[in-house]
Amino acid sequence: MRESKKDIRHFIQLLSEHITIEEVNEHTDFFEVHTDRVTLFMYKPHTHRVEEVAGQDVIHLDYDQLLGARDKIINRLKGVHGQGERIYARSTVVARIDKQAAVEFQEEHHLQGALPGKYRYGLFNQGELVSVAVFSGGRIMWHLGPDFRSFELIRFCHKGDRLVIGGLSKLLKAFIKEFKPQDIMTYADRDWCQDTSSLETLGFEVVDTTAPQRFAVVGGQRFSRFTEEQVVDYYIENKGSLKLKLLL
Repeated sequence: MRESKKDIRHFIQLLSEHITIEEVNEHTDFFEVHTDRVTLFMYKPHTHRVEEVAGQDVIHLDYDQLLGARDKIINRLKGVHGQGERIYARSTVVARIDKQAAVEFQEEHHLQGALPGKYRYGLFNQGELVSVAVFSGGRIMWHLGPDFRSFELIRFCHKGDRLVIGGLSKLLKAFIKEFKPQDIMTYADRDWCQDTSSLETLGFEVVDTTAPQRFAVVGGQRFSRFTEEQVVDYYIENKGSLKLKLLL
């Protein structure tokens, strides 16, 4: 536990080089870090989520993430605070990309790792890939009619600390134009949002909230599927997800 305290303090020091931190409180199981935008709860191993204060913008960060995905977290927090390089979608070109390019991009820039999906789109700025969106194949929703096709947006991320203004909207429009879905659904991690999502500004509506998910940390890596025979360092239970749907 002593090492985890040291590691979290080091992460906070690195974060403070990019974002102004107003206050840091160390509790038994977690650090509570306040910025001008959000409250960050940074958890030591073998601990549980705290209850948020109503009206607070809160982000929950686990020890395994702070160690293994430090740069991704800092870049995402810079985006939350309006920092990083801003690119406007109107100056980018949208195009389909192959599986390898999409997976490599996600592995480098998406906090939850890569999923191949079935359809993959990228935004290019002066030839450089700066944003990626990955979609599932279509599902016929028979209870809504034989022609009702639903797709899932399963991954979206920018490159590093870039922030492409209007980027996801442009990617969605390209996908919708090509496949003409009746709806697109997706999930928003409630460790990074509570009851609302920025996706709602694009027309998505919250339709459900999923239960918290349990993970096992084994050798510093997080697994959603594990067996009782594995030597588990500790378990994590997140805040679940918001399920959102865009009707077209």
